[in-house]
Amino acid sequence: MMPGPQTEQGRQAPGKLRIAVFASGSGSNFQAIADQAASGQLDVQVELLVCDRPGAYVIERAEKAGVPAFVFSPKDYGSREDYERVLLDKLRERQIDLVVLAGYMRLLTPVLVEPYYGRMINIHPSLLPAFPGTHGARDALEYGVKVTGVTVHFVDLGMDTGPIIAQEPVPIQEGDTEDTLIERIHQVERELYPRVIGWMQQGRVQLKDRKVAVLAE
Repeated sequence: MMPGPQTEQGRQAPGKLRIAVFASGSGSNFQAIADQAASGQLDVQVELLVCDRPGAYVIERAEKAGVPAFVFSPKDYGSREDYERVLLDKLRERQIDLVVLAGYMRLLTPVLVEPYYGRMINIHPSLLPAFPGTHGARDALEYGVKVTGVTVHFVDLGMDTGPIIAQEPVPIQEGDTEDTLIERIHQVERELYPRVIGWMQQGRVQLKDRKVAVLAE
């Protein structure tokens, strides 16, 4: 069992986390996490990549990093629950402590969420609860806000509705396009996500109901 999140009973002793990263696309956040794990900046072992899009570039990144990948096509299964049962078996086989969603573009069912609640996190390109869903940066631009950002949160059964662990703002600049804004958001993501994973490894993340506290070192 991983050393976090913590309850009111206090911290557990930290240990190396065994993590699985779920991704659907290019995998820049996967790369940031794998690089820090390889360099020792993160005391985690990236045990598995799960990808629902055969041919996605993140699969090549995993191969270069020496991380085993489980790649599947959802259309080969009768339902989300069917393939999530397979994924749950893969996670248990690898004794995964923490599931990290990094651009995984599918809603999850109770099959995965319930056994990993409090041990499954996601990153989203907006300051939730504003602009949930697939196009957070585009929606922020179209709405005309002056500041958007990045949110890391626990995963629940809603769309980007889980308890918030950390947020970082990203100002919107005059003349921003969706592409320029997304690039600056990605820069923040690649710093914030490994930092939060480090907090989880250190047992510093305390979850009670919807409230999350990060304990001092």
